[in-house]
Amino acid sequence: MKLKQKRKIIGYSNLLDQQIRFNPFLFGRDFWLWALLGLIGGGIAGIYWISLESIIHWMKGFDGLMVIPLMTFSGLAAGLIIHWIGDPGEIHLIVNNIRFNKGKLNPKNNPSMILSSLLCVAAGGSLGPEAPLVQVTGSTGTWLGKIFRLKGEKLRTFSIAGMASGFTALFGAPLGGSLFAVEILHHKHMLEYYRAVIPALVASCFSYIVFALIIHLGLGPTWDFPQYSYEGVFDFGYAFGIAVVGSAIAWIFIYCTKTCKKVFELVPMPIYVKTTIGGLILGVISFGFPITRYFGHHEINELIGLNLSWDALLLILVMKVIAISITVTSGWRGGFIIPLFFVGTCLGLVLCELFPGLNPTLTWVSCMAAVNACVTRTPVSTTILLSVLTGFGHFVPILIASLTGYFLAPRIPFIHSQMEKIESQRP
Repeated sequence: MKLKQKRKIIGYSNLLDQQIRFNPFLFGRDFWLWALLGLIGGGIAGIYWISLESIIHWMKGFDGLMVIPLMTFSGLAAGLIIHWIGDPGEIHLIVNNIRFNKGKLNPKNNPSMILSSLLCVAAGGSLGPEAPLVQVTGSTGTWLGKIFRLKGEKLRTFSIAGMASGFTALFGAPLGGSLFAVEILHHKHMLEYYRAVIPALVASCFSYIVFALIIHLGLGPTWDFPQYSYEGVFDFGYAFGIAVVGSAIAWIFIYCTKTCKKVFELVPMPIYVKTTIGGLILGVISFGFPITRYFGHHEINELIGLNLSWDALLLILVMKVIAISITVTSGWRGGFIIPLFFVGTCLGLVLCELFPGLNPTLTWVSCMAAVNACVTRTPVSTTILLSVLTGFGHFVPILIASLTGYFLAPRIPFIHSQMEKIESQRP
């Protein structure tokens, strides 16, 4: 056999020994990892949500005066869990770890976060399950990324994709949940972590499918708002004006929260004492104003159907702002996004009672957008989320309200870890 033919045979055999690398499509190994993360995240979210609904169903049986000892004891139990197992942190810590700790979220904090948040949310605290769920799914992304030996920006991206899968499962909006996970990480630059957008979208879609299968989630808006019909360009002006009022309420909430934080810091105390005091105060508020109990997922529809006067609605608004502030600063675990939507709805109802000529749906949604965007600095994802959650099909008025809230927000963000380290050190 000639030498040339022998070389050809050896070359062909070497090709057969190699793995087939031909792939005419854009997706590859990374796509399947993002999809796997989404499937796991959706499963975690589904189990968490079913557990939460079951505990809420049981705890709702305690009403009237019984709600005061229930929430006091729940605060004590949650504080003891955090004291014994470890402090899982809050949304500030999540954002800080993604930005300044190479995107690593510690899964060791998950048992404490799951147990304490289930107890706090189910008992009737004015914070929702979004932050705990994001902590758990985001840290799952970190854990899974380490298994597949991801490092640097790839690991950070994987953690963000895990966060997005948690947001999406709760809100039922893959696009809005993905952008929220990216947007909330910085107070000015929406796409600082632009590399995480596609991974977050992929993980969110798979998470949404699994979550929908587990809890039998249907398509359609979460809140039963009347259908909005566009009445002319003046609607954009109304959205702006209403959003200015919503931004003022957001400032009041931020100031109230900072004041409550200073009060709780006057006397150093163990976390379980602080959560017990918080539970007692929340129990008293819930007894006097039952609609303020819980985080607002079901209560928004209930509030709309009550047909209350403007002064009663204003009193509920004030008590809800106080309840959220107490919940945040007393060590109770949860997220404040859906509660802020409740505050916005309540404000919108007050304005509609005072000015009957306003379009109800436009007013409610504009208030919700402005309040949330002003506090969280997330105008784009807030617009998309509210469009899905309320069935409001016109983006422009919501976007105007969200941007108004965003630009009227305080210079120093409510979530301090959204700032650069250099910025946060300035006087």
